[in-house]
Amino acid sequence: MAYIVGLTGGIGSGKSEAARLFGELAVDVVDADSLAHEVTAPGQPAVQAIAAALGRDMLLDSGELDRAAVRRRVFADDAARSQLEHLLHPLIAAAARARIAGWRNPYGILVVPLLLERGGLRSMVDRIAVVDCPEEEQVRRVMLRSGLTAEEVRAIMAAQVDRATRLAAAHDVIDNSGPPRDLHPQIVALDRRYRQLADSKSHA
Repeated sequence: MAYIVGLTGGIGSGKSEAARLFGELAVDVVDADSLAHEVTAPGQPAVQAIAAALGRDMLLDSGELDRAAVRRRVFADDAARSQLEHLLHPLIAAAARARIAGWRNPYGILVVPLLLERGGLRSMVDRIAVVDCPEEEQVRRVMLRSGLTAEEVRAIMAAQVDRATRLAAAHDVIDNSGPPRDLHPQIVALDRRYRQLADSKSHA
């Protein structure tokens, strides 16, 4: 099994940009959010399972999953969120393992926004890298890209683990509080470190 780095961070922290930079260094990257979209694509068994668990109003007239309706439901209802996670986590984990099995590099990046909150994929990773920036900067970035209000962004943040907890769980912290250009040298240094760790694991 390849050496797996779990990349996480709060909303607006810059996970996607960090993952993109790793990808530019020929690192394999798997994104759990992308896998979640794949397993809930039209025609996938999970779509009907979600409708059966949460109600037919989770579907559009076309039969596709109404993702906005699902988000609203699980954000407001902890029991519904638990049901959804129970359905999706095994499918996402299986899809992640299948992708990881195809990796050809010494290590790879598994991007999991809620790696610390849900824990479903945490057991798969060898190391945790957290992309971090001040909370006010998170709010500013998300408002800029999504059109949400500050209150809406803070509500999303409140459903995630707090910054201190995230940093305490990190083996590596990627500081994304500054301009985008500051990310690149950090990613290059971590890439070098992860290749060394992967080599050590392979010879253990």
